[in-house]
Amino acid sequence: MTAQTTHKLKHTVVLVGMMGAGKTAVGTALARSLGVPFLDSDEEIARAAQMSVAEIFARDGETFFRARESEVLQRLLTTAPCVLSTGGGAFLAPQNRAMIAAHGVSVWLKADMELLWNRVRHKTTRPLLRTADPKATLRSLLDQRAPVYALADVAVEAEPDLSVEAMAAKVIDALKVHGDLVE
Repeated sequence: MTAQTTHKLKHTVVLVGMMGAGKTAVGTALARSLGVPFLDSDEEIARAAQMSVAEIFARDGETFFRARESEVLQRLLTTAPCVLSTGGGAFLAPQNRAMIAAHGVSVWLKADMELLWNRVRHKTTRPLLRTADPKATLRSLLDQRAPVYALADVAVEAEPDLSVEAMAAKVIDALKVHGDLVE
């Protein structure tokens, strides 16, 4: 634990939400603030496959990717408490939500459509947005996924002018209220 850490995690904090919500950036800052490791399920899948998520999608399809995602989540959730960032679709699978509920606390980084679009529109690493109208695709994904993300234990609203560190502090405050941090 770092010198500034005054809180300890009871469970792994699993960040869920749409691509562009800030799961990786906020997760990294959150882990640093709490003095625990930061893990990213997409990075773990890519490392094991020795190819990018986009390449896995292109070669093997989304169904194959989602199966690997569940395997990786199972492994990562049974380690010491950490901050775990998941891919945007990970929380949609009921078996993944059950694993997260059994071993961690889910935190939805909730961001509105315009904030998400501003963050992802210039990225080429989002296989689900490789469509004729990526903004409409993003809107459709958000509409489909938001009711499932709302099942998360904690929801923290992203704000466009909030720094990554301030957003991490907002998550810590929400975890304190939820009871997943000990002093």
